[in-house]
Amino acid sequence: MSGGQDPAVVRTRDPEGDRGADARGAAQGVPGVWLALLAGPMSFGIAGSALVLADTARDLGTTVDAATWIVTAFGWAIAVGTPLMAGLQRRRGTPAALLTGAALVLLGAALTVVAPALPLLVAGSALQGLGAAGLTTIAMSLAGSARVMGLVTASLATIGAAAPLTGDVVAGLLGWRATLALPALSLLSVPFVLRGRPVTSLSAMPFDLVGAVLVTALVTALVVLPHAWQAASGAAVAAGVLLALRLRARPDGFVPTVVLRAPVFLVSAGLAFLLAVVNFGMIYALPPLLAEHSGWSRGQVGLAITWPLLFGGLASYPVIAATARGSFGAAAVVFPVLSAAGGVLAVLGRGPVALLAAQALASVAAASGQGAYAARAAAAVPASERPTAMGLFNLAYLLGAAFGPAIATLLVG
Repeated sequence: MSGGQDPAVVRTRDPEGDRGADARGAAQGVPGVWLALLAGPMSFGIAGSALVLADTARDLGTTVDAATWIVTAFGWAIAVGTPLMAGLQRRRGTPAALLTGAALVLLGAALTVVAPALPLLVAGSALQGLGAAGLTTIAMSLAGSARVMGLVTASLATIGAAAPLTGDVVAGLLGWRATLALPALSLLSVPFVLRGRPVTSLSAMPFDLVGAVLVTALVTALVVLPHAWQAASGAAVAAGVLLALRLRARPDGFVPTVVLRAPVFLVSAGLAFLLAVVNFGMIYALPPLLAEHSGWSRGQVGLAITWPLLFGGLASYPVIAATARGSFGAAAVVFPVLSAAGGVLAVLGRGPVALLAAQALASVAAASGQGAYAARAAAAVPASERPTAMGLFNLAYLLGAAFGPAIATLLVG
């Protein structure tokens, strides 16, 4: 930044000297394993309770449908919390955002453990989701290389694949409340990330409250859209129009237009959304097809589909590393092609081997694409906007995870 400094940006100071945000912001003192642990446990909140909701409903004297609000609240919170916590990181710095996210996760886990009724459990799950969204965005914004980004996204995919079975085992040993509190495992990495003393570029612009409210309204409407499109579609359009007008009035506001004007960022986020739609749609569509064509029980189907998901998560790390030095154009083609191949195989295949292979292709494409595209999306924007870019990128992927199952239900059901 020779020749002057943007007056809208304030850099924090490194006690060892005046170093740029890029050097330290790349987690110079934070090994990738701690960033992976910071992000990965978020997947427990999404999938960890899949096999224990019946126990939760029984103990609380309610129905399983009512108990699913625990998962719904977590999903809504990570979608809403991702841009909000990214905004906090942008304005107050990584340490402040990290401690805020950790506090929300801790408070939510504590409430989950002691809550006597479903509404309090739902509130605890939402608090954990808000905090986990922040911790995941921070981990991805501090990943200073494609390899580290791959480790972070691989942890999300791998833990997500094993989360249902892990949650069931934990519930058998410690009870279902412990399963609902598993996202708190991310707190183990917080001291090590703080020790890295990441230096960030801070925005000195006044906080854009109107922009934050409009983003929250738009995200909420989009999350609800697959479940109640008649009511949510109008709200989504209205919030989107108002947000567009706000962006024109405040181009440096809650959503900086410099991020939205970066073509590589937009293409990366859009492709990540599509890969998530296919992957998470298959996760919901294939089990009934497997049961139909194999004669397996529900438990056997659940165990069988875990393996291609685990394969996708574990394989994503070497795949991301192998494609890190390739062109963006190649990355923009190879992962959608893999995902499309999985979709075609799922439609044409009838045996269990073909269906599980289809899920493996979609899983590899989504997990690898998330990491590869996130690294390129982060590099496409100014360093001061990297937290915001990662927040918006993760939001696109999470919305794909929300739309995929709804679309699959329409197609299969």
